[in-house]
Amino acid sequence: MSANPDCVAKAGVVQSIEGQKVIVRIVSLSACASCHANGACTASDTREKLIEVDLADAGDVKPGQTVSVNVESSAGNLALFYGYVMPFLLVFLSLIVAIYFVSELMAGLISLGILVPYYAGLYLLKDRIGKRFRFTIGG
Repeated sequence: MSANPDCVAKAGVVQSIEGQKVIVRIVSLSACASCHANGACTASDTREKLIEVDLADAGDVKPGQTVSVNVESSAGNLALFYGYVMPFLLVFLSLIVAIYFVSELMAGLISLGILVPYYAGLYLLKDRIGKRFRFTIGG
């Protein structure tokens, strides 16, 4: 689907064009959703995602058109780091440090509590971080 090996592409449908943003609807299927037995299984998972693409990066598109939404794979690695690796390291390291100063229960609560300011900070910086995730539309 993608000609560039450093790029991840997903097929989607242009839902609307709002100002300088193109809204593209992508259907994400889990591995179970494509299984032949998914009707008999409760594990199937299908979710729709809406992706915003700058109009300048979209070219000439119209609502209802099928397009390919591209993002560089390094952006996926960055999202993986912010979403999973960094929180794990924060919890693990704070647990190791806190266990020497307080009881195990308090150390566990402190290490989990570290996630509240971390995710609050991510939320407050979402616009700045979001600039690193640049989506484009190709044919």
